[in-house]
Amino acid sequence: MTTESTILLTGTGAFAARILFDIAATATAPTRVVLAGRNRERLQWLKVAAGARAAIFNTPVTVVAREADLLADGVPGELLEETKSDVVVQAASVQTSSVIAGSGDAWSKLVQEGGLSATAVFQAVLSSRVAAAMTRLGSTAPLINCSFPDVVNGLIKALGHQVISGMGNVAILSNVFAADRNLMDRDRIKVLAHYQHLGAWRRPAEARVGSAPRVWIDNEEIGDVFGTFRDVKLTPEPVIDISGASGVPMILALAEGRSWTGHVPGPYGLPGGYPVKLTDGVLSLNLPPSISQDEAVSWNARFEEENGLVIGEDRRARYTGVLRERLAQHSPSLAEGFEVSDLEEVHRSMQELRTKLQQN
Repeated sequence: MTTESTILLTGTGAFAARILFDIAATATAPTRVVLAGRNRERLQWLKVAAGARAAIFNTPVTVVAREADLLADGVPGELLEETKSDVVVQAASVQTSSVIAGSGDAWSKLVQEGGLSATAVFQAVLSSRVAAAMTRLGSTAPLINCSFPDVVNGLIKALGHQVISGMGNVAILSNVFAADRNLMDRDRIKVLAHYQHLGAWRRPAEARVGSAPRVWIDNEEIGDVFGTFRDVKLTPEPVIDISGASGVPMILALAEGRSWTGHVPGPYGLPGGYPVKLTDGVLSLNLPPSISQDEAVSWNARFEEENGLVIGEDRRARYTGVLRERLAQHSPSLAEGFEVSDLEEVHRSMQELRTKLQQN
């Protein structure tokens, strides 16, 4: 008899729903998903809808809804102790992804001009709480952080916690590129990309400028990435139908103890995104022979160094470039950065600033 694996999935937004629905449609081994969030009606609907999808696709998936507020003291630990999960997928955030498309207020303008790292503290607060609870409990389950993993996973690591990877971002590009070239063998295409590269693919082909992701097909690097994939275009909104789906095969491989090959952002806290392989529960970089790990990490790291949020070896987070300048216009003290150990306090200060700017 095959043992049922348990996946703890936190969050009830569009990203968590995409993950849940695709697990329900594709799992081949007995799988129990504990879906946790604070919106009771949304929880119940997602449970019903996912159950229906499991019935439609005849998959051995069961869904348990658990009402829980990750911002409440002790709740992450209670969830972990209760579920004894094989995999933890943290997809809840106090900053919605809709800020990418903008809403016209001063906060959205700051994010659009300074970059998504303006939201890093909001993206990190729930994931860091889950990671801290796992550390306290001695949990060895792999943690997948879905909230801005290119940057947030580095914060989690600097706080002394474990995180195996994120989802989306580089995997959005690797999968649309693979589909464009009909490359169904995942090992044939390898992509290095930072989340900052996504913006170019939301624009028309003739308007794409600046740094492009690095792409290898059959270990040969593509010289003109923009030209080669000119027919690929993303929507201006968050590409959840791809990003939320991208990590599902890895989640199921982790739950079932299988191997997997693909792309993820923030593996073990590294900046940016990489091609990877999962073997015996261990994720390792799957780079082409022409580039070393140090070179790949340095290439990805430079984007936040030029504009964004950098976490130093001294465990201090520093804003850089245009983001630092824009943030300083509203709060010089926040623009100076922070010790990662002060994340909760900084979150409260950023929350006050966001509320103020959203009123303008």
